[in-house]
Amino acid sequence: MSVVVAGEALVDLILRPDGSLAAAAGGGPFNAARTLGRLGIETSFLGGLADDRFGHLLRDRLLADGVRLGMPDLLPLPTTLALAELDEHGAASYQFYFDHTSAPAVTDADAHGAVDAGTRVLHVGTLGLLLEPMATSLEALVADVSDSVLVFVDPNCRPRVVSDRDAYVARLHRVLARADVVKVSGDDLDYLAPDQDPVDAARALLDLGPRVVLFTDGGKAVHVLTAAGSFVVAVPRVEVVDTVGAGDSFGGGFLATWISEGHGRDDLGDLDALRCAAERAVVVAGITCSRAGAEPPYLSELPA
Repeated sequence: MSVVVAGEALVDLILRPDGSLAAAAGGGPFNAARTLGRLGIETSFLGGLADDRFGHLLRDRLLADGVRLGMPDLLPLPTTLALAELDEHGAASYQFYFDHTSAPAVTDADAHGAVDAGTRVLHVGTLGLLLEPMATSLEALVADVSDSVLVFVDPNCRPRVVSDRDAYVARLHRVLARADVVKVSGDDLDYLAPDQDPVDAARALLDLGPRVVLFTDGGKAVHVLTAAGSFVVAVPRVEVVDTVGAGDSFGGGFLATWISEGHGRDDLGDLDALRCAAERAVVVAGITCSRAGAEPPYLSELPA
């Protein structure tokens, strides 16, 4: 399996400014896995899915996008829910309902069983580094994964879910010690380093272990930071419907390009290859923003 994406699948209850409410399949890793699948990358999703109506919806969406299930058996638990409240600009803020639900129910055996000798990339993040027992299981998986596997981390911090900030940050630092690429947003950096300039805070993450930091500064730009050199990728203006799944699809688009170009962990010092992947990821994220909900593009929808 080329890519294993580990973390939560849940249902977003999207509350729009006019008071209307709609249910949509979501979760950062779920969105990233679907992006990779739609872009033609062999992908497995490692996450708990419920044996209820929402769980069947999540499973069917993954399978429809060509994503395999790392945990094929549906769980006798309700689906995890998130309330995504959109402001007048389409930006989302979240409340989560996860106690005794399916997403956290990933054991150490589940995690290690989903990664095999064919795995080239392991993608982890969002609630996958917060909810137990999943968080402990995924931290152990990152520590144990083969040296040949590229580890991509998207913290996608959720402050409202974090009960112990120090413990969460300590875990994130342990995971980043093995990470190769970390993608962070302005919101992530505001939470992790509130008193620092965001670009400086992003660059400081290189000292924790990653070789590449991708700082997605909203609609402004993407900063690609490495020890060998750094550059900025412009973000073109798009008609934004909402930003749900934008960062997730950026990460998926970056990895899809990296893999399709034949690159691996040893190529992360290639600044030209990094620029190509980041530019393609910006296009993928822009298309996602132009649609309601997290609906990343298919490979056929991207410019040649």
